[in-house]
Amino acid sequence: MYQPRTIESDVHWIDIDGIKIYTISATNKPINISMFNKRLATVKSQSEVNWRETAAFAIYHDGENYKYLVLAWWGNDNELFTSVSVKIKHKWVIDPKQYSFCLYDMEVMWRERNIYIETMDCEVPSLIGYRVSR
Repeated sequence: MYQPRTIESDVHWIDIDGIKIYTISATNKPINISMFNKRLATVKSQSEVNWRETAAFAIYHDGENYKYLVLAWWGNDNELFTSVSVKIKHKWVIDPKQYSFCLYDMEVMWRERNIYIETMDCEVPSLIGYRVSR
């Protein structure tokens, strides 16, 4: 049954390439973002995306059963691409046939949709404006 979860972000929560970071906690306790950072770097390195020039965000989700890392980026003018990693035991996996983002992640995605429209899909796009907006 749906129970609200704590969703947090801060203008300073941004990785080296400008990817915004959000956290979602099933226990409503703060998340140690450092435990997700290495996985984010790995997922980014497996893609040919120019992260420094791409509007993107990551969700570090400490779920009820697993830890999820959702990396999402905008491309093709207004499409949102996603990669979902799940930590099972001590190993991160990507398996789109078994794991995806969930309705809690979609709250962040909706917020990011609106930020993208206001800052990027507009008359005067601003990647900096996108990155500082939460």
